[in-house]
Amino acid sequence: MSFTRAGEELHLSPSAVSRQISQLEEFLGRRLFAREHNALRLTPAGENYSTDVRRILELSSSATASIMARVVKSRLTISCTAGLSTFWLAPRIGSFIAANPDVEIRIIVRDHFGVVSPAEYDVGIFHLHTTQTPGTRLHQIFEECVFAVCSPEYLEGKRLQPSELLSSTFLVLEDAERNWMSWNSWFELNGVARFAPASTIIVNSYPVIVQLAVQGKGLALGWRNVIDPLLQSGALVKASDASASFGGGYFLTWPADRAQSPAARRFHQWVLDQMEIREEA
Repeated sequence: MSFTRAGEELHLSPSAVSRQISQLEEFLGRRLFAREHNALRLTPAGENYSTDVRRILELSSSATASIMARVVKSRLTISCTAGLSTFWLAPRIGSFIAANPDVEIRIIVRDHFGVVSPAEYDVGIFHLHTTQTPGTRLHQIFEECVFAVCSPEYLEGKRLQPSELLSSTFLVLEDAERNWMSWNSWFELNGVARFAPASTIIVNSYPVIVQLAVQGKGLALGWRNVIDPLLQSGALVKASDASASFGGGYFLTWPADRAQSPAARRFHQWVLDQMEIREEA
């Protein structure tokens, strides 16, 4: 008896639910709901129709369950960036797979959210600076915080001021999405007006940049939560206490034109649980 609560369950707006009910009533030629002040109630026709449709749906569910001789796996297509898939998702996804043996996982790596078609994925994890994403629903999981990282040996364990880092070799991501932070922006946000590096290595793959940093080839930008496992293992260390942010952060995303599947809802909750485990640690 609430379009708002129905919309929450279906991942639709209340107005979309109301519009579909109106279309159904027009098709049937009968009113199903009496719309009163801040309340809904079923009309006699609505009560009869609800009873009959519920019986049909229950019969359909029962028939489907009885004819399925084996468990059919549901497919879950996850889309996320190369860095997140390599350093955050891959080390953790085993626990989701173990808890959900009925789900077949498919991972699509896309570094540019703008090129991801809603038709090709069920749930994604992407870095965004705006929540204005038509056709997509969002749930923020952590805020952006970017810092400079390197191997423990590269600066001999020292943490330097941003201006003192300029004599280093910088690992630069080529063709990064515009809302990703660059070294130029990181230094500007930390009070260094002009980024004039002594030398650079330019790479078009963020995981390769991170591996070069681990090997002591230079400084890389690291995003909190994404790069944390390498900091915790000691493979990388912070090169400076300074950090920077454009705002925004990483979001769970899913297409707004369809309800999340049971597998997508379980993955959604699993991601949130993973973030809680990290906060407790």
